[in-house]
Amino acid sequence: MNRLVYKICPRLEWNAALAEGVYRGSAVDRRDGFIHLSGEAQVEETRRRHFAGQRDLLLVTFEAADLGQDLRYEPSRNGELFPHFHGELRVSLAREVKEIA
Repeated sequence: MNRLVYKICPRLEWNAALAEGVYRGSAVDRRDGFIHLSGEAQVEETRRRHFAGQRDLLLVTFEAADLGQDLRYEPSRNGELFPHFHGELRVSLAREVKEIA
């Protein structure tokens, strides 16, 4: 599958995770029981659908191999496989954090 996976999140949410050392996901992630991630080709559509009009967003990049067996590619939008992380993400695994809005 993809070498890199991405999480879009508000800066405040990521800053809270940095203080704790782990990212437990958004309210939607916690409701669904896993952290929603995207592959490179999925990021823009995810942003458009789920983060439209939001400001102060970050794109956090992870190396898929670093996430181990808790990273699973599962069917989602239109049956397309999306990376889902089942657990808490250690913020130290982030490879890059950049502003996107």
